[in-house]
Amino acid sequence: MSALLEVANTFVLADAAPGVPAYTPSVPGPLGKATGQILGWTAGGGLALATLGGLSGWACVAIGHNTERAGLAARGKQAILWSLISGGGIGVTAALVGAFYGITQG
Repeated sequence: MSALLEVANTFVLADAAPGVPAYTPSVPGPLGKATGQILGWTAGGGLALATLGGLSGWACVAIGHNTERAGLAARGKQAILWSLISGGGIGVTAALVGAFYGITQG
């Protein structure tokens, strides 16, 4: 949010109203540490769960093929696919939040 205010101040408000004071965004240090820790725990937990989902999916595929239960094997394949998608989503989301948080640090 503060990055948006900086852009608004730089490009919009500075020319329109010369009396508007300059705004420099900053995030307090304790908030930065807490945010990093929360992101780390959330991303780590989510990736661990995605890994467990992928492993259980592979187990379902193996059991389904060996016992000739096509439905179980198909659900296992879906679990593998969705664990890969969720792991990628968690990684991308953590990177985006970190990038936007890094914008406010500058």
